[in-house]
Amino acid sequence: MKPLDKNIKELEMMAVLKNKPKKGFTYKKVKLSTNLKPSEVLIKINSVSFCGTDSHIYRYDHWAETHLNLPLIVGHEFTGEIIKLANNVKNLKIGDIVSAETHIICNECEFCLRGEGHICENTEIIGVDRDGCFASYIKIPAANCIVNNEVKDKRYLSVQEPLGNAVHTVTHFPVKAKTVVILGCGPIGLMGIDVARAYGAKKVIAIEVNQYRRDIAKSLNADYIINPLEEDVYEKVMDYTDGKGADVVCEFSGNISAIETAFKYIKKGGAISMLGLPNDTVEIDVANDIVFKGINIYGVVGRRIYQTWDKVKYLISNDLLHLDKIVTHQFPLNKIIEAAEVMESKNCGKIILIPGDEIDE
Repeated sequence: MKPLDKNIKELEMMAVLKNKPKKGFTYKKVKLSTNLKPSEVLIKINSVSFCGTDSHIYRYDHWAETHLNLPLIVGHEFTGEIIKLANNVKNLKIGDIVSAETHIICNECEFCLRGEGHICENTEIIGVDRDGCFASYIKIPAANCIVNNEVKDKRYLSVQEPLGNAVHTVTHFPVKAKTVVILGCGPIGLMGIDVARAYGAKKVIAIEVNQYRRDIAKSLNADYIINPLEEDVYEKVMDYTDGKGADVVCEFSGNISAIETAFKYIKKGGAISMLGLPNDTVEIDVANDIVFKGINIYGVVGRRIYQTWDKVKYLISNDLLHLDKIVTHQFPLNKIIEAAEVMESKNCGKIILIPGDEIDE
């Protein structure tokens, strides 16, 4: 792509906004200045993907009500092509196909300075704390751009951010030759199955209530799939592990009961990585299920910046994943409400949306 004409000072585009404090999105024309701050880039978006966070925003639940300042262009998972650079940007070029680390960090706080930017105390999240990517263009810091390698299908590059969550969750503890439980098979949990397989897990046990997603888990070669509505999860996990329990639990569900049960079936010396967000207090027998079992607990926040991205690029570049099975739906961006309702139904894997060039009235 050619650089943006220097005479163009403003772009018109269609974008998905959260501009009313109630359920829904608004798809409307907006304007975007092409002026860039130092170290910023302007990107023409090729594809975006729908996240569970976007569902919270769509419903305008308590989390959204307490975290958003309206109006806001929503969305944070995307890939696109750089069309303009600030003068001081040296490590990127016009035409680079990029994805984005969606946590914009300060690089100055205690956590950033010790290499833990994923828990930066001044984090701004694209599509939550500032305008997002459900649009034709976006401006972000150059430091947040991940230059992509060549892949078979560029649309899938927009799912690398949530894939990074799965990679962070699954790989924090060694899973090679281990029995791994994937607790919750939403889109990121399904990615977790794929990642665990790619990293050599001996046995993968998937736990999920939704039949559609259990079917995807089966297609991803989970060894055992448990429906907690019909089966005793503890008994099944112990049966599948010869009574010893799971080496590693990757918690994606946020379900309180499921989490409490997981601490019962973790093997002595085992570990749990926790990405899911419970909406209330979880009760754990600390003495018997943590201390005397000698287990490790890790809280997952986003992606480690930028170590996790190196792992993501390796998996995609070496064709070690099955994103064609995990991405189940594609819509034009102007069908955002339809996409949101499919996500609400949970009868889907990952959903991709494609912005158009047209300006609708």
